[in-house]
Amino acid sequence: MHCPFCQHDDTRVIDSRVSEDGATIRRRRECSACGERFSTLETVELKLPAIIKDDGRREAFDARKLRTGFDRALHKRPVSEEQIEAAVRAVVHQLRMTTERELPSRRVGEFVMNELRKLDHVGYVRYASVYRSFEDVADFREELDRLERDLPIDTQLPLLGGAEIVRIDKNKKR
Repeated sequence: MHCPFCQHDDTRVIDSRVSEDGATIRRRRECSACGERFSTLETVELKLPAIIKDDGRREAFDARKLRTGFDRALHKRPVSEEQIEAAVRAVVHQLRMTTERELPSRRVGEFVMNELRKLDHVGYVRYASVYRSFEDVADFREELDRLERDLPIDTQLPLLGGAEIVRIDKNKKR
């Protein structure tokens, strides 16, 4: 490991600690030339499948794009950062569990939709509208009907209809 201060190539580890989740190791190092100390993080590097886009292009999986998709779908929704991070990790885990070297982007989209469906139904519909290229209101209505049909009755407020609209007449005296 090169020293980030003097670029000397001889540093020694003076302390190692495993993170709480066990996914990384933090190493405290010291440069033998200049004496400066610095920390490094060591993580496992796993090869994720390449993503095959709809136009046939292949590109390396990018977790930042995945996170951006979740962020856009859940913008201004009551979902915590921890929940979003857990959903991203779940999708990455599903990608790791596939034995394929290449995966169509559509399949990754399905993984994302499954996680969004668990997190927030509005975020799910937002993502689905782009992912499935909704053309008009009827497409939204079909997806909402499908979502309501698949949900247990007691876990979700109606997405369409079912709510009584109360109108207030401003001219009416109390």
